[in-house]
Amino acid sequence: MVEKISSLWIMASTISPSAAPDSVATAAAAGVQGGPPWWVWPLTLFVFTIILGILAVLAGVGGGVLYVPLVSSFFPFHLDFVRGAGLLVALSGALAAGPGLLRKNLANLRLTLPVALIASTCSILGAFVGLAAPTWIVQTAMGVTIVLIAVLFIVSKNTEYPEVKNPDGLAKALKMEGAYREESSGKVVNWQVSRAPQGMLLFVFIGVLAGMFGLGAGWANVPVLNLLMGAPLKVAVGTSKFLLSVTDTSAAWIYLNQGCIIPLIAVPSIIGIMLGSFLGVKILAVTRASLVRYIVIGMLFFSGISSILKGLGIWG
Repeated sequence: MVEKISSLWIMASTISPSAAPDSVATAAAAGVQGGPPWWVWPLTLFVFTIILGILAVLAGVGGGVLYVPLVSSFFPFHLDFVRGAGLLVALSGALAAGPGLLRKNLANLRLTLPVALIASTCSILGAFVGLAAPTWIVQTAMGVTIVLIAVLFIVSKNTEYPEVKNPDGLAKALKMEGAYREESSGKVVNWQVSRAPQGMLLFVFIGVLAGMFGLGAGWANVPVLNLLMGAPLKVAVGTSKFLLSVTDTSAAWIYLNQGCIIPLIAVPSIIGIMLGSFLGVKILAVTRASLVRYIVIGMLFFSGISSILKGLGIWG
């Protein structure tokens, strides 16, 4: 009985959560009769996400940006369920890292809270848009976004200590500044930011994309905080990670309320990503991360192009 119920859950995950109940039941029943055992897909997903977790650490990216495009390309799950699980994957990593980042002053609340309010509100809007829009449109738009992310990884050159001489009025009013201890040199780094209005405007767009595609948003947070607003690279990375715990929580509730979170997809994914992250930290010491970065860029290009082709009905 347990195997039959589990098989129904797995096979029903290939159908949109907005589909009619009889369509889901029919497709699931057909899958139970002719498909593989119910435990095959969760086990495969678990192993797959361990690999993704390792690659994410070695390439310096969040797990969510790899999870959604690659799982939607290689697994027969409906995109809505993959996006819901992707948000939980990104959220679990952010929640695990948040307290430590705050203790070390690498995540700054004065910098996080204003942009978090904007990004989390817009992520709710993005989640509603993503669930309401036809799947082929979301799939195609996600593919275009993934390709652009890959291009961003190629062209962006982060600055470790940007020099900000004249903070704008909004940054001064919100006191977007701070200090942290640089462990490698033992020095205290004081920092401040500028161009806060432009940065907040971009976080509107980032929040919508995070909720719409379930990608997390670390790939966009860091360039905006570091290259545009002038936060030190470590502060930008730490604040971005902490920011995900706010932004992704808002969007995740929408997916959860709409029935887009299936435990047999989300649980092995979260455990696999976190285990892979622990292994990735150990492997990082003996691996050329730059080589892995190019592998990740190639994977993003592949998954982005495949998503575009799937959305347009050309492939898959």
